Amino acid sequence: MLLESPGTITDRLLRVETFLRERKIPAPGIEQLGISGDPYRVLVSTILSLRTRDRVMEEASKRLFSMAPDLEHLVRLSEGQIQDAIYPVGFYRTKARTIKQIAKMLMENFQGIVPSRLEDLLSLPGVGLKTANLVLAQGFGSSALCVDTHVHRIMNRWGSIRTGSPDESFRTLDQTLPPEIKSAVNPLLVSLGQALCLPLSPRCSLCFLEEECPKIKVLHQR
Repeated sequence: MLLESPGTITDRLLRVETFLRERKIPAPGIEQLGISGDPYRVLVSTILSLRTRDRVMEEASKRLFSMAPDLEHLVRLSEGQIQDAIYPVGFYRTKARTIKQIAKMLMENFQGIVPSRLEDLLSLPGVGLKTANLVLAQGFGSSALCVDTHVHRIMNRWGSIRTGSPDESFRTLDQTLPPEIKSAVNPLLVSLGQALCLPLSPRCSLCFLEEECPKIKVLHQR
């Protein structure tokens, strides 16, 4: 359920952008890698990032891309070689298997090109709405909305929406936010969520929104 107007949400996001820039709070790991505009690298790095710290994901991505700068090289790597390259990311064995399956499917079904349609991306093994939309936004520069746990948590904490899952948050926000702001939502709120608006004991006293934020479901704050 949408509880605030798209204009109010957009204005707050623009203020978040200014706050992050002034405080020099770093961008999320995918942006730190400097791979925007490269759908292949965005796709693989996003898979590696799941349940993994940014720094670990960044180093694993660099190791893997040094061995497989493109899909043609990746598909020739064995699952074991991929495992060795991406360790110690979380669930590295499962991720190595998934990456190998994706590479094979892209070569066989998509002529070795990462597809730019949401439906096609969702057909790939291990690719859900979050990953698919991040590839569209960061890889292709599309006005795609990526909703992860940070976006879901913060939007509900602000009282902008009332939803029960990231996918429900995506459906609510995707129908209402203007296209020009959609691709910025994830990097802005991931940065805010990692630095201040933490899942537990958020650093509310350091946030410029402290006085106006209703802090919904926040039990402890700093």
